[in-house]
Amino acid sequence: MESVLSDRLRQTGWGAAPRAVRQVPVAMKVVVAGGFAVGKTTFVGAISEIDPLRTEAQITVESLGIDNAGPINGKTGTTVAMDFGRITIGPDMVLYLFGTPGQDRFWFMWDELARGSIGGVVLVDTRRLEDCFPAVDYFEALDVPFVVACNLFDGVATHHPREVREALRVPSNTPVVLCDARRKSHVQETLVLLVEGALRKATAASGRSAR
Repeated sequence: MESVLSDRLRQTGWGAAPRAVRQVPVAMKVVVAGGFAVGKTTFVGAISEIDPLRTEAQITVESLGIDNAGPINGKTGTTVAMDFGRITIGPDMVLYLFGTPGQDRFWFMWDELARGSIGGVVLVDTRRLEDCFPAVDYFEALDVPFVVACNLFDGVATHHPREVREALRVPSNTPVVLCDARRKSHVQETLVLLVEGALRKATAASGRSAR
């Protein structure tokens, strides 16, 4: 992660100040959102350099019909606050990952988790595409960069990213990719795409303000 992402960041000038000037690492915050049981906890855990902070509760009989994973089997816990992970990118950059709860009743927490973020990742289960609509709408309303990542579940038919883009009607500048949330390399590439998008947006905004 460090070698790939730090190289791309430095090509754009992000984090280019001398170490003598920068005493505190640049912190970048990323929100990982999506529907219930879509793989957010797995996504964060696959790449975090620390043991991820997870706030999960057991799914109880009372939550059946509320915390509905649809065709998902074996889901026994659910995130009730957030998942948190960290990635150090070279000596002067740190990426913090915040995974949102997927259930409707916890949406009120999204604003707090998203505050100060450079953008987000929307994880998608193509069997339950409608579950990601709120996350897509949320990031579009915030006007922040985001990546749509179609999680690859075992035994589930794979849809081409073009088909998912058309179904979600996301703009052409929003990446739509296939991502196995269990694989570090897939998570890494997804985050690279997000950070590159955030850098392009920041560079464009800086250019406009300089005029």
